[in-house]
Amino acid sequence: MASLRDIRKRIRSVKNTRQITKAMKMVSAAKLRKAQEAILAARPYAQTLDQIISELAVRSADQELAHPLLASRPVRRVELLLLTSDRGLAGGFNSNVIRRANRFLYENTNLQVRVSTVGRKGNDFFRNRGQSIRKDFAGLYAGLNYRSAANVAEELTAAFLNDEVDAVYVVYNEFVSAMTQNVIVAQLLPLQPAATKATTPAPTPETVAAAPAMVDFKYEPSRQAVLDRLVPQAVNIKVYRALLESVASEQGARMSAMENATNNATDMISSYTLLYNRTRQAVITKELMEIVSGAEALK
Repeated sequence: MASLRDIRKRIRSVKNTRQITKAMKMVSAAKLRKAQEAILAARPYAQTLDQIISELAVRSADQELAHPLLASRPVRRVELLLLTSDRGLAGGFNSNVIRRANRFLYENTNLQVRVSTVGRKGNDFFRNRGQSIRKDFAGLYAGLNYRSAANVAEELTAAFLNDEVDAVYVVYNEFVSAMTQNVIVAQLLPLQPAATKATTPAPTPETVAAAPAMVDFKYEPSRQAVLDRLVPQAVNIKVYRALLESVASEQGARMSAMENATNNATDMISSYTLLYNRTRQAVITKELMEIVSGAEALK
């Protein structure tokens, strides 16, 4: 049985740990609020930009407009961009996305897949297992902004345009709430704009005949110039959004993990306190029994 001194040390140790986890939870909650505001502000712009490109492609289908980043080709070489965090203590945030990246590599053993990482955890994991890393974008989260995300996107775009890779994918955690994050594997290149959602019932010959012709717009300086400007920007926005989703998911996962750790520490303190009281009672009872036995022996 542990001595009273040992139990007191354990109680103090767990109390110190609880203070740390509680402080980390509060810090993550403050960071989550800011990260959540950033991702909620970025989502509508990214979705609208995809919609604009989709509609422009549909309206310009008969004019043979094209862009190299929209062109598909036989896939032989793939680049996988993995987004993890620089720090741990975030529950299953890193392990879930790393597991999904491993599954992607396993499912595409017939392709040449090279890996790039953002975040120290993913980089350390693959390096320790002998997986070659093309590039680690170290320190990106410290000064995350649109320009830094665009630099990553432009490097991946250049590799695609120079025929170094035939497709680019990104694996990251999509933020849903502080309790929930979804692992996403998204194709970054060639760009696949979101399809226009149907808002009317399926057309019939009668409705098609009665429907007015599609209204088109005037483009300045031209349709192709607008497409050339929007497509690279859409790729940059996709990378920026994925990074913002990852940051918000990390803070949410860490806040939940630290809350669970704080609750577990409280339960451990209660258990150790009960053990301490029982042990102390047993020691007192034993001493009383020794005193009574000694008194009886002197009679």
